[in-house]
Amino acid sequence: MSAFFSGRGEGELRARPSQGNRRVLELAAPLDARPNEQRAAGALDPILVAVVVALIGFGVVMVYSASAVHATVTHKDPQFFLKKQVVYALAGLAVIFGISRIDYHRLYKLTYPVLAGVGILLTLCVVGFGKSGGGATRWLAVGPVHVQPAELAKLALVAWLAYSLAKKAERVKTFTVGFLPHLLVAGLFMLLCMKQPDFGSAVVLLLLTFTMLFVAGAKLGYILGASILGAAFAAAAIRFTPYRYVRYLAWMNMDQYKHDLAYQPFQSVMSFGSGGTSGLGLGKGLQTLYLPEAHTDFVAAIVGEELGFLGILLLSGAYLLLVIRGVRAALRAPDDYGAYLGFGISTMFAVQALVNLAVALALLPTKGLTLPFLSYGGSSLLVNAAAAAVLLNISRQGPPEPERGPEPEPEPDAGLEASA
Repeated sequence: MSAFFSGRGEGELRARPSQGNRRVLELAAPLDARPNEQRAAGALDPILVAVVVALIGFGVVMVYSASAVHATVTHKDPQFFLKKQVVYALAGLAVIFGISRIDYHRLYKLTYPVLAGVGILLTLCVVGFGKSGGGATRWLAVGPVHVQPAELAKLALVAWLAYSLAKKAERVKTFTVGFLPHLLVAGLFMLLCMKQPDFGSAVVLLLLTFTMLFVAGAKLGYILGASILGAAFAAAAIRFTPYRYVRYLAWMNMDQYKHDLAYQPFQSVMSFGSGGTSGLGLGKGLQTLYLPEAHTDFVAAIVGEELGFLGILLLSGAYLLLVIRGVRAALRAPDDYGAYLGFGISTMFAVQALVNLAVALALLPTKGLTLPFLSYGGSSLLVNAAAAAVLLNISRQGPPEPERGPEPEPEPDAGLEASA
């Protein structure tokens, strides 16, 4: 067990050897323990709920503001994307309400079916069943419903890593049991993402895997060695793939390529610059006329233009608060599975928000990653809603807050009584 979540593993087993084989089995496979219905019925974290709902609502507003012009030109209806996003938002709230009431201990039985199902969906995208768009094949179309398996892969991988790391306990420190299998599964999912191609999602999956292995107590040498190999592979994937290398050169020389390859990041930076401190006002941004697909991956640029630096600062603060409350729920979880699951979901939110904002600010090359809860799209919003719901259920099962009684009245000063 790692130092982050100490006190729940084999140490407790050694301290209580007299409780018999039943207790040994429970600690060796803690996920088989029955869910605690009383604990699962605890109160939700109100701050976490407020942040998630606020982000979803703000996302609906910004999608409309960023897409009205594009929707008018392409669909003759300025509210075309707004109507769809409202449906996605309502579905997301329903997902949060439903899943947050399900004890997360019951979810571990779905770990392998979900992991296998997402792997099949990723494979279908690669072998020719995917729907192409923007030079990539990242969606599966079932009638009017479009599913992006890469979004599902992030949550599925986090859930599997949490299950596997909780089950293996101290064996996480070994290479063949605790490190290599996790890296191979993550590598398979990354390879399927790269074949779409979806380089950004592959990077997110790798960061999630390394972060969770580090928290679980895997040897730092293994993680550093794999990180070096991963960085070398990423550099080779960029250098020896023509379109990636050209995009990288355009990002490095935006002024030279601002009319073609670097047009989108250049216009995004212009959005932030024109917003100034307080912005032009909601719905008054002009970059929606120039920034392609502003309501998807670059919605943060419209936030920066219309609400300015203060708006971006508040948005970043909301994501920071989301991650802080998520980590708090993980630290207070009653078992290793909940701790790893909560920490993995919090990391997923943090990495995606950080990378998306960095891309919008042209600090990183264009990656095609959505901004959690804000970017237009059903797959991203519903997956993030499900992840937030699991996080909320974990927060319900932490120890209850201590009740604060009335403060005692101060005793009169003894010296004053004596003089009186």
